[in-house]
Amino acid sequence: MTIKLTETAAAEAKKFLEDTEEQYLRVGVKGGGCSGFQYGLMIEEGEGVADTDKVFEDNNVRIIVDKKSFLYLVGTTLEYSGGLNGKGFVFNNPNAQRTCGCGESFSL
Repeated sequence: MTIKLTETAAAEAKKFLEDTEEQYLRVGVKGGGCSGFQYGLMIEEGEGVADTDKVFEDNNVRIIVDKKSFLYLVGTTLEYSGGLNGKGFVFNNPNAQRTCGCGESFSL
């Protein structure tokens, strides 16, 4: 199983990524938030990719996830919402048992 991006999320991510082989979208999880774990996204240069990172490609976006975060994110689909409640990336994580009201943190 991998981490997927919807077409809309991929289009938004590409706005931030340079069109080179050297940039990746890093997806991760860290402790925090009101539910226990917090999602994170950042742009990573190629030299920042560790040997233990999982590397995927979906909708022409290269995605990297550290080994520990992957355990929490396996099967996740990254979506993008531009609705009235605000714009931003949304994690559709099948492993999350609870999420907070803002959708930025979760618990298992």
